[in-house]
Amino acid sequence: MTDAPTFTGNKALQIEEALSFEIGSYDQTGVDLPEPSGKTDRLGGLNRDREIGLPGLSEPETMRHFVRLSQKNYAIDMGPFPLGSCTMKHNPRLNEKIARLPGFGDLHPLAPESAVQGALELIDQLAFWLKELTGMPAVAMSPKAGAHGELCGMMAIKAALEARGEAETRTRVLAPESAHGTNPATAVQCGFTVENIPGDETGRVDLAALKEKLGDDVAGIMVTNPNTCGLFERDIRAIADAVHDAGGYFYCDGANFNAIAGKVRPGDLGVDAMHINLHKTFSTPHGGGGPGSGPTVLSEALAPFAPVPYVTFEDGKYKLIETRRAAKADDGESMGRLTAFHGQMGMFTRALSYMLSHGKDGVKQAAEDAVLNANYVLARLKKEMSPAFEGYCMHEALFDDRFLKDTGVETIDFAKAMIDEGYHPMTMYFPLVVHGAMLIEPTESESKRELDLFCDALLSLAKRAKAGEVEAFKAAPVQAPRRRLDETAAARKPVLRWIPKEPAEAAE
Repeated sequence: MTDAPTFTGNKALQIEEALSFEIGSYDQTGVDLPEPSGKTDRLGGLNRDREIGLPGLSEPETMRHFVRLSQKNYAIDMGPFPLGSCTMKHNPRLNEKIARLPGFGDLHPLAPESAVQGALELIDQLAFWLKELTGMPAVAMSPKAGAHGELCGMMAIKAALEARGEAETRTRVLAPESAHGTNPATAVQCGFTVENIPGDETGRVDLAALKEKLGDDVAGIMVTNPNTCGLFERDIRAIADAVHDAGGYFYCDGANFNAIAGKVRPGDLGVDAMHINLHKTFSTPHGGGGPGSGPTVLSEALAPFAPVPYVTFEDGKYKLIETRRAAKADDGESMGRLTAFHGQMGMFTRALSYMLSHGKDGVKQAAEDAVLNANYVLARLKKEMSPAFEGYCMHEALFDDRFLKDTGVETIDFAKAMIDEGYHPMTMYFPLVVHGAMLIEPTESESKRELDLFCDALLSLAKRAKAGEVEAFKAAPVQAPRRRLDETAAARKPVLRWIPKEPAEAAE
């Protein structure tokens, strides 16, 4: 059976789709409106004086165009999304229903407090449970993403150092080699310099190396726990104590909180600040670039510096403290406003729905099942693939490329071949401390049947690579709507604007 081309370019239900610029006509639109007459416009002389330069499509054409494009993408509702360090779990439809309820779905950030008491109560209740789960006394709800939450935590550390009169002298922030890239970037954004801490042979922070780098110029440390290698930092309490003894603060990257929620409270580990990705741990959607949400919990030492706004309950009513002056009235030393308005309300609604529907025991079981699934994947795949470190993992299984040695197949080839098998590749080449890294996070959402099919597909690919099918891997993907791109050229010479072809001159 041959893969013969079709007249349309379509392959059964896989519909070839041109750009909207190529489909639409520039001399007509999808609507038919009469030219206004006898009316004076109110544009103040800002009328458009040339064609808008966009193609006109009818409503059916527009709908089909975007549906067809969406079918060329992968989604968590289609199958497992094994991106390590991303926690792409199922988003329960109950959350969506709650978020769309009248009173939640139609909220406006400028509505008066008297009209949004329910919304403020929801924010306050979610904040309560985030503090309960982390063992921390305060939480800033306004950060709108994980990196934004990091910025909040590091700004709180900066404010605390300024209050101590040590902002000019404590300028160094320590970060493990396996840290998320946003960690050092956030520290630099706050005016700190960053120094790497090496890992030991087990993939964890080298405690001895850390202690050697401590001094009276250290502002703090940024550690992800469980870390980016999918491992729990066994010396986490010793790390926190050492940093505190040196006068610094402990920032914990909470991207991997899904592995320990309901099992371990970061506050008990000595953490001073930690952002929580609601769009990861508490199942709010984060495909397509957003929306995210990164509330940041703060220790007793940093709580006074929390940003505004925050919610209080006084005289039987919920109230927003929205200014630094108002916060100081409560004997606080708030860093001020971090962002416009009050945070991601749609994400707050979904996250609280997830918490209340799961309950204390359900959140704990979700973490346990996430770790169980990751270890199941690790146990199955290590028969043909090479784990980066010995022993059990936490929420994600990390492999290196040793199993591909001398096969001619590289990590990127393996990833492209996964697309032909119908899977989005796992996180590739990260963390950077592992050569040819392949980081798999199955989350708790996947059943044993789904995991077995996924593992069988990867085991089959590993065997094919070792059997010498190099050309097939180099050609992959062959079943996808588009073949492999020259990614280096695309990164160095991106084409960001569509330019129409010059029309052929008419023959005389």
